[in-house]
Amino acid sequence: MLLQLIPFLTASILLTLSPGPDIIYVLVQSMTNGKKAGIITTLGLVSGILIHTSLVAFGVSAIIKESELLFTLIKVFGALYLFFLAYKVFRSDGDISLTSDAPVKSSRNLFGQGFIMNVLNPKVTIFFLAFFPGFLWMPNTDTIYQFYILGFLFMLQALLIFGSVALLAGKISDYLRKHKSSGVLLKWIQVVVFIGIGLLILI
Repeated sequence: MLLQLIPFLTASILLTLSPGPDIIYVLVQSMTNGKKAGIITTLGLVSGILIHTSLVAFGVSAIIKESELLFTLIKVFGALYLFFLAYKVFRSDGDISLTSDAPVKSSRNLFGQGFIMNVLNPKVTIFFLAFFPGFLWMPNTDTIYQFYILGFLFMLQALLIFGSVALLAGKISDYLRKHKSSGVLLKWIQVVVFIGIGLLILI
């Protein structure tokens, strides 16, 4: 079990640290509306992970019961999808935009927007479908609880990292503005992380 959870947690942390839309959104909300707004946005985003975890847990578990070949195909699809994401990041310019003209929102609106932003993003479900199955430690037994363990681990590390970004938003934004080349560096880190996790799932 630990042989699967340790690389899963490591990969999850690297993915969450990558400058994707969620972490940038938390950073911008914290800069424009304050640290509290960033924390509440984080709670909304992280809560949405439960929905995606449930969709993948019950859907993939049903597929595993039907065919081991289909499960293998899902893992291959997952690796290929991660390679595709690496290619998309490679083709991007690496710029990180920290501007926002959004008005100040209430705590309820911030939480709701973070939750809906996560839940209604089909790319998150596809990503979880690509990412989670490769880290099941007993795919031939009850897999639903294994998916939820992976989901809660992903939620926990995302909560800690997004929360830290909210608290340190001022320093992070100042650093990104002073070091324009950091966006390019983060871009290449993303490429390496996506390719590395794709290879890990295949192996």
